[in-house]
Amino acid sequence: MAFQSFLINLASFVDQYFLRDADGRARILPVFGILPSMLLNLHRLHDACTDNLETIGETSYLIKLPWFVKMDIYGTVDPDDIHHIMSANFANYPKGSEMKRIFDVLGDGIFTSDFESWKNQRKLARLLLNHKQFHRFLVKTNWDKVEKGLIPVLDHVATNGLVVDLQDVFQRFTFDTTAKFVTGYDPGCLAVDFPDVEFANAMDRVEEAIVLRYLLPDFVLKILSWSRIGIMKTMKKAYATLDSEVKKYISMKREELSKRKKQNDENGEENEEGMDLLTSYLKEGDNTMGMIFDEKFLRDTILNFMIAGRDTTSSALTWFLWLVSTHPRVENKIREELQSLIIKPSKDDDEHGKFRLFQSDELKNLVYLQAALCETVRLYPPVPFQHKTPLHEDILPSGQKVHPNMKVIISLYAMGRMKSIWGEDSREFKPERWISTQSGKIKHEPSYKFLAFNAGPRTCLGKDAAFTQMKCVAAAIIHNYSVRVVDGHDVHPNASVILYIKNGLKVRISKRWQ
Repeated sequence: MAFQSFLINLASFVDQYFLRDADGRARILPVFGILPSMLLNLHRLHDACTDNLETIGETSYLIKLPWFVKMDIYGTVDPDDIHHIMSANFANYPKGSEMKRIFDVLGDGIFTSDFESWKNQRKLARLLLNHKQFHRFLVKTNWDKVEKGLIPVLDHVATNGLVVDLQDVFQRFTFDTTAKFVTGYDPGCLAVDFPDVEFANAMDRVEEAIVLRYLLPDFVLKILSWSRIGIMKTMKKAYATLDSEVKKYISMKREELSKRKKQNDENGEENEEGMDLLTSYLKEGDNTMGMIFDEKFLRDTILNFMIAGRDTTSSALTWFLWLVSTHPRVENKIREELQSLIIKPSKDDDEHGKFRLFQSDELKNLVYLQAALCETVRLYPPVPFQHKTPLHEDILPSGQKVHPNMKVIISLYAMGRMKSIWGEDSREFKPERWISTQSGKIKHEPSYKFLAFNAGPRTCLGKDAAFTQMKCVAAAIIHNYSVRVVDGHDVHPNASVILYIKNGLKVRISKRWQ
């Protein structure tokens, strides 16, 4: 650990005194551009990007890469640029072949597809996510997992005075619920004995490798792939595990459907069984909206939704509990809001001082809880950056000319910290900024300013489902338990495609009610 700290300090020293000019800007070196500075700051990638923007006092910057890479990077957090890219000129900024190469594990799924394929997959997914029966299925799945999965784990930790990694708990929770939503099966990842689940482990390994594909030149990746060592070797094994696990779930579902007739949803009996994504797609038949539901399509679809559903929500919950547990004022205001939902019927039945779980319908109108969640993903967006490549030359509102040989990187992490966008208190955790002083309700912020749920035609379809799940979990924990971060535990973001806490969130938990 000491040697690791020494290397990080050495990297920071070299970067500051040898690779930057008097104004703090990264020097553009002959041959290598600013690649050395980027690599030295890899351990603090998101904060380095934020610091660079603050140093130059701008909302965008141009990164010169080595000449042999044949590509430069334009980084922007300018709301006008983002509106142009995400909405006004959306057709010119597809995911592109580069994104598909980096995220090849997702195949041709909805998050890497473009044009007609993407449109058709989105239409199909929207039909399912907006279905009333799916909403009931989602709500019941969340409730069951909180009651039968999360609470037993937290009780066990509290009763035995254990230290637990709350980030791991949330990853397990969302892995199970997402698997249930997508395949209809609960893999049982969240349990008191914290079982080892191959599927979940393989997803972790793949995500660790993807960030290197973003940052390292192709020739370096080819050498690593050819040598079959390190992260590239691990990634290939993880790919094989993911394929095997997904194939198993598809086979199980086909067998299940072959043993029972289709349920008739006219009598309302199909609201809890048969409303998962896989069942829905298999029941649609082999051809819908021009799509063939073969094994590859099902495999890609499952992985796309599994990764999106597990990682984004668990990341947001982790940062939320860290922020709330370190801001007692916010924690108390959320508890007061939750207490307002509890009616005290009599002196003999004091519900205010008892263990209680909350239904999603009770939580949907809680303003301060919603504001605290929004504030969390403003500061710690689960997907901290986006990558676009223009199809054709274009001039952005900022005046920057972009072309097909240029990457456009949007840093959501830096954007949430810009004073020019969010004010002088931009780095403060302040849920009140989301509450209208006139109406007392949640203020709307344009998506090109608050990009956590994407913007334009690619706005997140699962936004409402994510808030439903986060509120259910947050309310259960904050009302019934006290969470305190272990003294001395270092909390800072990792350098990955999903914004997790690098060393997890180690906490102690105590019950509020006996």
